[in-house]
Amino acid sequence: MKKYVARAAAAALLASASAGPMIASPVSAQLGGIVHDPRNYSQNILTAARTLEQINNQIKQLQNQATSLLNEARNLQSLPVSTLGELQAQVDQTRQLLGEAQGIAYDVTDIRKGFEQRYKGTAFSGPAAEMVANAEARWKDSVGAFEDAMKVQAGIVSNMGGTRTSIGAIVGASQTATGALQAAQAGNQLLAIQSQQISDLAAVMSAQGRAEMLDAARAAAAEAEGRERFRRFRKGN
Repeated sequence: MKKYVARAAAAALLASASAGPMIASPVSAQLGGIVHDPRNYSQNILTAARTLEQINNQIKQLQNQATSLLNEARNLQSLPVSTLGELQAQVDQTRQLLGEAQGIAYDVTDIRKGFEQRYKGTAFSGPAAEMVANAEARWKDSVGAFEDAMKVQAGIVSNMGGTRTSIGAIVGASQTATGALQAAQAGNQLLAIQSQQISDLAAVMSAQGRAEMLDAARAAAAEAEGRERFRRFRKGN
């Protein structure tokens, strides 16, 4: 507004100055030797108007820069909600349940050793008492594996409540995100929850598969043991 007022004043002065040639000489007032020149005064007004316009432009630039800095500050703000601790606790719980596997654990060396002792040919070459003991060990392996699978499933079901709470907190925080960093962090935490759920699913499938494989191995060993007992019976006769 000031810029337009200054321009109007300058235009009025220029109009008055253009009428100067109708007067024989510049208007002058002999007041202590000071001479008033309308043309010089109008030029000063124009200079002041241009200076004011430049100042207004600089003020606008500073305001734009300040707004840009505020936006950058918002984009650098971190999300106030973090579910990393809860996710790690859920993963640790699932790993603990898997680590409590009975009989043959989730270890290649342990699996190789257990099958060599109870499920392969050497398990059927000993005396009858040893064969009975191996059959009982195989039965315990199968029952324990199914129990382990049920424990893992129960643990993962209990994780679902915590997962639901975490998702609600993250989605709520993302809806009030003030910058790009907060939105990105919310997305990363949701991906972490998805990864944790995939990990739980893999754990359930592993536990269930272990139980089914051990039960199938027990059935195969029982069949092999039956053939060995029949062979010994025939040989004894």
